[in-house]
Amino acid sequence: MKTEFTAQTEITPQLEKKIVAIAERYHKEPHQLMRILLDIQKVTSNAIPREVAIVVSRVTGIPEAKLYGFVSFYAMISPAPRGKYVIRMCESAPCHVTGAVAVMESIIKTLGIQPGETSRDGRFTLEYCQCLGVCESSPAILVNDMIYKNLTPGRAATLIEDYMRGDVS
Repeated sequence: MKTEFTAQTEITPQLEKKIVAIAERYHKEPHQLMRILLDIQKVTSNAIPREVAIVVSRVTGIPEAKLYGFVSFYAMISPAPRGKYVIRMCESAPCHVTGAVAVMESIIKTLGIQPGETSRDGRFTLEYCQCLGVCESSPAILVNDMIYKNLTPGRAATLIEDYMRGDVS
């Protein structure tokens, strides 16, 4: 469970410029906080560490404590760097009874990492999540923003191998 912002993430001038540009698009719309953070994560190692939150707070006027609340609550936002591809396996009952355990075991074997870990090359992070909202097509995974449904262990392994080869982006 995430409990605090990670410490000491270096923000280069180029990265800060990107963060500021994104935050400035929303500076008059603080109610768009989720969109702000999701957009910024795309340029910051799939994470919102404290140093990034400080920049966002400065540009938008949103208190750092409110940013922390979002980062610590929502699973799609992380204070710690994650892989380019975040693979989330639904662990709700419908996916479980339709074979999610075997699908997850296949993904674990293919990637060589456990849930909660990031691959050594930094490309993949594997996580469990709650319902993806596609129970009628379970088991399912979410890779970044793409949902894959009706998975079997073999289809899941092939899909992950496609990502590993760069056939899917």
